[in-house]
Amino acid sequence: MIVTCVYVHVKPDNVNNFIGATADNHIESVKEPGNLRFDLIQQADDHCSFMIYEAYESEAAAAYHKTTTHYLKWRDSVNDYMAEPRHGVKYNIIEPKERSGW
Repeated sequence: MIVTCVYVHVKPDNVNNFIGATADNHIESVKEPGNLRFDLIQQADDHCSFMIYEAYESEAAAAYHKTTTHYLKWRDSVNDYMAEPRHGVKYNIIEPKERSGW
């Protein structure tokens, strides 16, 4: 299992647009085969900073996500909203080990 935390810094005038586009992406992403979680969180003390927490059963499931129509639409629509390029950090899941723990 794999987690990717995607860090995004959004231009102040684009926060609501970013949230809307990412919420749409979330709705479809959680339906993907192999998806365990897909969370959007906003930094409490900086409303322009976000993290997307993506958990997948495998590298293949995570790679599939990047081929989906909803991801490609999201990627293209939010690009101009960002104050700087987003970056992702991959993590290996230690616990819970079983899908049932999610």
